[in-house]
Parts: sequence; structure tokens; C-alpha cells
Amino acid sequence: MPDAPPARYLGLDVGTRRVGVAVSDELGLTAQPVLTLGRKSNPRDDLRSLARLARRFGVAGIVVGLPLYLSGEESPQARKTRAFAGELGKLTGLPIYFEDERLTSREAHGILYKSGRKRQAHRRVVDQVAAALILQGFLEGRGKGTQRAGT
Repeated sequence: MPDAPPARYLGLDVGTRRVGVAVSDELGLTAQPVLTLGRKSNPRDDLRSLARLARRFGVAGIVVGLPLYLSGEESPQARKTRAFAGELGKLTGLPIYFEDERLTSREAHGILYKSGRKRQAHRRVVDQVAAALILQGFLEGRGKGTQRAGT
């Protein structure tokens, strides 16, 4: 039986003000930052924008960073993120996967700092770099520790 063909995935770092977006390459090996979506007052607008991006990139699934406490327990923001991701899954019909996002924003800031970006310029791109880190973690450990929505 031949292996399943590689698939593209959309990676999201969902925050209260912004959503960082990343996408994997066609082989499903690497994640690249795409954009930072400013959150609208109506979450439905955010969901529609993300659904359009999923269609544009032809993704097979969406990986959402799950903000956990350092202890591993879910934070209140994690519950909000799960609800948002559930709605996105309903709208797109795509599977939603959750990936632990602990310390990804800190790591993203470190990457940007090492690349020579001024701290003031980080805000525009840190969320999409964090989304790329979340997605890369999923791609590298596919199936290991990744939770699918509803599990």
C-alpha cells in the first residue's frame, strides 16, 4: 500500500488581538510564516478570513497552537482557543489539530532578535513566526502528542 501523499497544513497562533498564520510547503516538511491577521470585533469575520486562506493554500488540515500553563494544564485562553478552532473546523470542514504552544512567542522573539530585527519591529511578525514554530512542531512530530479537535 503506497504512503499517503504529503499534505499542506495551515498553522495558527490565535491571540486576543492577532492571529499569526503560517503554511507548510507542498511536501509537508517545513513551515513558513505567511501573515498576521488583526482580530476583528466580530469573531465570525476572523473565521471567514482564515477559511479563505485555507482554501487559497489548499490545506488538508489546520494546526492551532494551544496555550497551556507551564504545568501542562489548560489556561482559560486555551478553552477560548479550542472553541474558536471548533468553529473554524465547522466552517471549513477541515480537521483541526492542537499543538502545545508553550514558549513559542519567546522563541519567536529570540529568532527575530538573532536575525537582526529591532525589537520595535517584532510586533508585526512575531505572531506569524510563532505560528510557523507551532506548525513546524506538528510537522516534525506528526501524531506524537498532537490532539485532534474533539479528543
